[in-house]
Amino acid sequence: MATVIRGLREALVLFLIAVVTIGIAVGVWVGVSGGDFVHRLGVAFMLVGAVIGMTGDLTLSRIGMLPARSTFGLAPEREDGGGGRVLTGVGIFLFVSVPLIVVGVLLIT
Repeated sequence: MATVIRGLREALVLFLIAVVTIGIAVGVWVGVSGGDFVHRLGVAFMLVGAVIGMTGDLTLSRIGMLPARSTFGLAPEREDGGGGRVLTGVGIFLFVSVPLIVVGVLLIT
């Protein structure tokens, strides 16, 4: 049960960091070029959610390291949380990426 709580807390922190960062970036974007804040905020939420969904589990960096790891005779990396992380790629996708995309869709509609 403690692992579940830590994982949800980690997802909440990642979500809040994304929300604050997106809000600041869109605020600067609207301040520089003008336009509708809410629509751009929704687009930014969906874009960041998609990017986090594709790269949140470090799959792209693992693919880039496969030739180097095989050259040195190392096994492929395992799919688990590392470095104190609790969430794996699936957890990041489900609890961070999907909520960001849903919020973005709700803001646009």
